[in-house]
Order: sequence, then C-alpha cells, then structure tokens
Amino acid sequence: MVNSTNDADSERRTSPDAGSSAERVAELRAALLEGRGPGASDQEVARHTRDNPWLSAKPAPMEHAGRSHAPSGEQFEIAHGDQRATIVEVGGGIRCYDVGDDQVLQPYALDQMCDGAHGAPLVPWPNRLADGRYHFDGVDHQVALTEPEKNNAIHGFLRWRSWRCIEHLDNRVVMTTTLFPLQGYPFTLAVRVEYHLDDNGLRVTTTATNIGDKAAPYACGQHPYLSPAQGVVDDCILQLQAETRILTDPQRQLPTGTEPVDGTRFDFRHGRKIGTLAIDDAFTDLTRDSDGRAWVRLARGDGRGIGLWVDEAYPFVEIYTGDTLAPDRRRRGLGAEPMTGAPNALQSGDGLVRLEPGETFAASWGVTVTEQDQRSGSGR
Repeated sequence: MVNSTNDADSERRTSPDAGSSAERVAELRAALLEGRGPGASDQEVARHTRDNPWLSAKPAPMEHAGRSHAPSGEQFEIAHGDQRATIVEVGGGIRCYDVGDDQVLQPYALDQMCDGAHGAPLVPWPNRLADGRYHFDGVDHQVALTEPEKNNAIHGFLRWRSWRCIEHLDNRVVMTTTLFPLQGYPFTLAVRVEYHLDDNGLRVTTTATNIGDKAAPYACGQHPYLSPAQGVVDDCILQLQAETRILTDPQRQLPTGTEPVDGTRFDFRHGRKIGTLAIDDAFTDLTRDSDGRAWVRLARGDGRGIGLWVDEAYPFVEIYTGDTLAPDRRRRGLGAEPMTGAPNALQSGDGLVRLEPGETFAASWGVTVTEQDQRSGSGR
C-alpha cells in the first residue's frame, strides 16, 4: 500500500494538522456540520478553517437553491468569458462544459440520467474492485457489486448521492458530501469538489478528509469525456505521453500485468489518429511538464484541440472510447479519467492512500482549449 505522506509533493496534498486525537476529530465533525466545534477556542477554529477552510463553509445563498426536477437534480452554472459549465447535485459531477458554442466535454442532456459516469467524481476508489472485496488493517471487507455482470464493484459510492453546494460564485462552485460508514466501508470521509473557471480553462480539485476515528483506504478519480466536436472520436488525434499500459483480462477487465506501450497499438506518445481502435485501458508512467502536470491531448477535425491535465496526485489515466455505451453515445466522447489509484487498487494497494484520522488528501485536474497542429496533435 502506498502511503501519501512520504515525499514533498504529497505533503502539499495530505495535511494531518486537522488533529489526530479522537477529541479533535469529533470537533472537526462538528465544524463540518455546524461551522465550529463545540468547546473549541477561536484560535483553534481559526487554525482548522485556515488549513481546511471548507470545514466552516455555509450553505449556498437561497437564490441558488431553486429545486430542479431534472434526473441530475439541482443545476449550478458557472461562467468566465465565453466559457460555461454546469455542475449537478446528483453525483456532484460536471454535466457540460462549453466554450462559446463549442462542446469541450461531452455532455448528457438535462432530462437524462448520467450515463457512463459522465463527469462524475469516483470516490473512494475509481475503476473496478474484483468481487467487491478487499483486506485492510487485518479486516476483510465486502461491498455491494455494482457491476454484477462482471462480479465487480465499480467507481466508488458517490455517483448517485445528493451533494450539497456550499459556495456558488460566478466562476466557481464547491460541492460537498459526507460518506458515512456503510457495509464494506466502515469509514467516514468529508468530500469536497471545487470547480473553477478562469483564463486558463477549467480546474477541478477533489479533497477528502478522514473525519472518522480510524485509518481509511482511499483513492479517487473523475470521469470526463473529451468532445470530438462533430461525429465520433475516430478521426481525432490522441496524444498521451505514457510509457506503460495496464493489461486487463477481457471478461472482467481486471489487471493482469503491465506492458510498455512502445511498438504497440496503444502508443500515443507522439500523437496519432485513434481510428477504429477500441480503448478501455489505464496508462501510467506519465511524462510531466515543469509544473508536474501530465497531459491528454485531443486534436479535433475543427482545428481546435482539448488538453486535459492531471497533477502529481494522479499517476494513472484511463482512456475509454465509449464502445460499451448506448448505440447513439458510442465513440462520441473520449473518456479521459484521472485516477489516483490503479484499477483494483483496494486489493492491490497500487496507488492506494492510507488516510489517517484528521488527514486530508487533495488532487487536481483541468481542461484547456487550444488551436491545434493536426499533424502532430500539439497546440500552437
């Protein structure tokens, strides 16, 4: 199992300062629900809210609380310039992201349920968990099978939960929920996802704090689909500078090993057309820029390109051409899924974080839109 507290970068993402004793954890719970912990001094509250400011956040103003009968619940719109995005109550995900009249992320309709996990946060694990079973701190756990045809549990617990908006500005929205103990996962997490638009595009930060009284196994991801603008993804040029593909079995799509992408059909390091290749694979050993970001770039036929970046908290990216979606949705978006843990991480420990009481883990990804050189898939 990978502990998140063993290097300088993870110090930025994991903070134990929220308090590790049972008393401080209880106060954190109260701070989350009531705005401050019972019996906490002003100085203590200030320290907790300085390091975890969302713990004292208040609900969104009533003008943003108009109820929606959409299957995805209440809709929270944000904008910056000609950028527009809509975040939803059910699942806390991003339903659409456009620049002008151009789709950047493939949406799902307002009157439809979220399909294929479009835009959803994946907590407390992304991807698949074999048989829904794992072993942690000497205890065997069994969660419900949410992919029963393959005898797997998939994409965590929060995709169909109601999330709460605690802040809604013109270009920023913050969604939160609490994952209380349940069968197979007897841990308590306060989860927050912040969506922010600025001149650089969209930025999404997922933060989880262990507000329980024992260590919790944790990983997260998100499931955006890059839009090809028109038609299907086949004619788009994909660039992903990843050295390694995680191999899976064809029946259950569980990891069986790894292979270098060099010389294979899955080598997109220098950018090439997707064609008819069906992809539903996780990639790792990502090349990063000077800011520590790894990139998935999609060059489209309209001359625009989409760049999805992940920070160092995300060592894995799943690429999915959508071949198993409904016929009218297949290959009409490219799933580019940031993941902090590998497929089956709760069993293998590959990328899994041990989140101690009071600790916080944060991970960020984002999307930019550029003009593209169609010969190479690189921006200009």
